Amino acid sequence: MVSTNQKAHKGLPCEASDLAYVEEIVVRSGTSFGRGMKILPPERRDGMFAVYAFCRVVDDIADGDVPVDDPRVALEEWKSRVEGLYQGETEDALDRVLVAAIERFNLQKDDFIAIIDGMIMDCGAPIVAPDEATLDLYCDRVASAVGRLSVRVFGTPDAYGAPLAYHLGRALQLTNILRDIAEDANRGRLYLPAELLRRFGIPANPTGALRAAGLNGMCHLLARRAVDHFAKAEELMKRCPKKTVRPARIMAASYKVTLAALFKRGWSTPEATLRVSGFRKKLAMLLAAIRG
Repeated sequence: MVSTNQKAHKGLPCEASDLAYVEEIVVRSGTSFGRGMKILPPERRDGMFAVYAFCRVVDDIADGDVPVDDPRVALEEWKSRVEGLYQGETEDALDRVLVAAIERFNLQKDDFIAIIDGMIMDCGAPIVAPDEATLDLYCDRVASAVGRLSVRVFGTPDAYGAPLAYHLGRALQLTNILRDIAEDANRGRLYLPAELLRRFGIPANPTGALRAAGLNGMCHLLARRAVDHFAKAEELMKRCPKKTVRPARIMAASYKVTLAALFKRGWSTPEATLRVSGFRKKLAMLLAAIRG
């Protein structure tokens, strides 16, 4: 029997306490994601909260933000847990809401597993100068796989959903990489591809790359790839019913402002503070919401 609270909520058919638990994971993360998802109907909002909460939990394991003996082992255990979800097996509130989202939106198990595999790539030895194929695989796992789950929740037509997730996911992740070069170097990481490092005469190590004369030119080239992915994503969104891509448009608008700020600052001194106008970002997101 569905409770009165569930009927009033008109979201996923879950207990109010379970939905509140999942939303709290989102809120506690401090992300603006929760506010952005308020534009969705309750059922789709619940689905996105479940997807984001899952991503937050496994990301915290990979980053060492939760007390586990071995992050890799804990993430492998999450793979087994995902397998169980598709058999209706649940351990806690997050699992119960995930099962409801999986059933309602036909979320694919392979995408959840891909996200976990992306987190595993960040465990153990830091990623340093991956080849192009490995970088693309990483982007697919940590960004585009999330997008493939998201477009199903949004209701994006199947013909455009996966290609949109492909291009937008890579645009967003490349922007992240270009934004975080100095921060990643401090953690011993370097996500810039080995082929481009060699082409621009840049040492394939985090500290050396920060000081290399060719870094600015190489990052401009990589940033142009992100621009191209944004453009291809935009073309796909134009072909979809507006309400099914509105959240994707808002996310793209926010990241485009960041990418524009990166182009303006350049990468000659990647440690320099990146000045991103909060007003400009909010305005871009508002216009995207209206347009979408």
